[in-house]
Amino acid sequence: MYAVTASRSFVAQHSLTVPDAGPEGEWHSHRYGLEAELRGTSLNERGYLVDIDDLRAALDLLVDRYRDETLNDLPEFEGLNPSLEHFARICCDRLLADLDAPTVESARVALREDDVARAAYERDA
Repeated sequence: MYAVTASRSFVAQHSLTVPDAGPEGEWHSHRYGLEAELRGTSLNERGYLVDIDDLRAALDLLVDRYRDETLNDLPEFEGLNPSLEHFARICCDRLLADLDAPTVESARVALREDDVARAAYERDA
């Protein structure tokens, strides 16, 4: 199994919407670290699982969507508590939708929230 990984960091805001959220229920910012790992068993005609430039461009689009935004205000979070877990899934789904890489069989997006918490979401491509 081949794997290619790239990462980005950005700042975004949110407020948790669950009962008794404590201080996290107030609007606040986090520095997020996003790591995307793509996996597959075969390479394309150039010998790549995915062209790293294409992956970097897709990650730039992804991060640009959320950088300096309030997650609660975005349509993909409507009706959801903007938890780290939901955010990881949303990022993984969006990355795969924006990336044309037919040899990729699965993806995993891990998000780090400041230096306190981490969550990941993994799915087949």
